[in-house]
Amino acid sequence: MEALRNTDLSKVLVLDIETVSAQRDFASLDSEWQHLWSLKARNVAKEQTPEEAYERAGIYSEFARVICISVGIFQPYNQHYRFRVTSFYGHDEHDVLQRFADLLHRRFHGKDFILCAHNGKEFDFPFLARRMTIQGIRLPLLLDMGGKKPWEIQHLDTMELWKFGDFKNYTSLALLAKALSIPTPKDDIDGSQVGRVYYEEQNLERIKTYCQKDVFTVAQILLRMRGEPCIPAEDVFEV
Repeated sequence: MEALRNTDLSKVLVLDIETVSAQRDFASLDSEWQHLWSLKARNVAKEQTPEEAYERAGIYSEFARVICISVGIFQPYNQHYRFRVTSFYGHDEHDVLQRFADLLHRRFHGKDFILCAHNGKEFDFPFLARRMTIQGIRLPLLLDMGGKKPWEIQHLDTMELWKFGDFKNYTSLALLAKALSIPTPKDDIDGSQVGRVYYEEQNLERIKTYCQKDVFTVAQILLRMRGEPCIPAEDVFEV
């Protein structure tokens, strides 16, 4: 963890995303998308019908969209840190992605900046890059991985850090926070309920709050893995 301890946290942008299926249900897809999803469902949910499997479409970038991106930055404060969070969210995916891309282009475009997420290398980072490409948005440097060698990619992944070289291990954010004795708020929803809250309640504020809490939890895990104290809740600010 020496490299992690030497990382300048003020250059680390912590993020989490919330995604939902492109349409509310399978029946809302046009015939071509129904056919394409049926082919996908054969591989990812063999024991379910395409209609039943569609509840999982939100995790596949070709069949989903981003409705919220929450980000947080560390600010040195009295030999510790404060944490500032903000979110880009809405029904218009292009607008959500563009505003986030504009932030990266404007403030996080140098080679010394780093993106951090839990399971980000397998989900958040490629998902964002694919959806930006689909939406015709120019990829920011931190998401443009084309032609880069593995050591040139400016990404941190708390799940990968926790693996300690064990390629088989998967640890959820909630489990890792519990194992590291990181206090987390008792939320009224979890990730599996985001689609329902979005389509049935249209409650983006509720989803944004959930997403921001996950960002803060990732930040706390990063500090614990550096051997540093967690940030008190009163030192977290939404901007």
